[in-house]
Amino acid sequence: MIKKLAMLAVILGTGVAILLWFLSAPDVLEAEELAALPQGDIANGRIMFWAGGCASCHADEKAKGDEKLMLGGGLELKSPFGVFRAPNISMDAENGIGGWSKAEFANAMLKGVAPDGSHYFPAFPYTSYSRMNGKDVADLWAFMKTLPKSANKVADHDVPFPFNIRRAVGLWKWLYFKPQPIMKIADATPEIRRGQYLVEGPGHCSECHTPRNILGGYDYSRWLAGATAPDGKGFIPNITPHKTGIAAWSFEDIVYSLESGFKPDYDTFGSTMVDVQENMAMLSKEDRAAIAAYLKKIPAVEKIAPKKKK
Repeated sequence: MIKKLAMLAVILGTGVAILLWFLSAPDVLEAEELAALPQGDIANGRIMFWAGGCASCHADEKAKGDEKLMLGGGLELKSPFGVFRAPNISMDAENGIGGWSKAEFANAMLKGVAPDGSHYFPAFPYTSYSRMNGKDVADLWAFMKTLPKSANKVADHDVPFPFNIRRAVGLWKWLYFKPQPIMKIADATPEIRRGQYLVEGPGHCSECHTPRNILGGYDYSRWLAGATAPDGKGFIPNITPHKTGIAAWSFEDIVYSLESGFKPDYDTFGSTMVDVQENMAMLSKEDRAAIAAYLKKIPAVEKIAPKKKK
């Protein structure tokens, strides 16, 4: 009897292991999807570069002006799962992504899969970039190829076991990776749809403004309602149209703030929002208006900040 139970346990264990291996397998773009990627429009790629905030993580923290186009990486992102370091994504072939193909870049952006077939940690916001269309990704790649090279060699992430098991990220993706649009807005105008695309996709606003559970998965019921900062220091604001969020902000207030950095109370943005605002200022007024239209349209959700420790 004991032998039969042991054999059954082995069979079940093997079955579970095979299932988990299958569920955690990297998912990449189909050949037809890759073939459909256009050559790339550099002008639109520049817009996607600023909308996507590439310089905020991959340029030097003190970079200004054209220095933001030097994407040598190195920024440390502290989280409950360890310290992640933004890689060099310049066109340097040895230390950056200069040796990548357009297909490899698309798989990284849309699927979170590296050229070697491994999963990227979701500290890289492909969870949002996956909502971008193939044309914008191809355009971004065309623009990236015009940027300067950096030979900066970035140290590996400092992530402890078991969070450093990249294959396990596949299971995390199975649970939480949702590349579909989040908000269902039945009467959305073209302006609102554009704003939704920018906010939920390249702008990746949810990466900071939406709370997460213990495994780092989004709480979609509290979309953009504010969250504890990844490093545990401070609270990132609610940007829904709730009174604990930006209900008091007019449409024009949002548009102007994204352009100037000044809030309706004449204060200015602080912390990492400074970089985000500088990125948004590079977009057209129409795109900033689209973002404002979307933020005014989404459900108002009350801010629930963590209790302060005594």
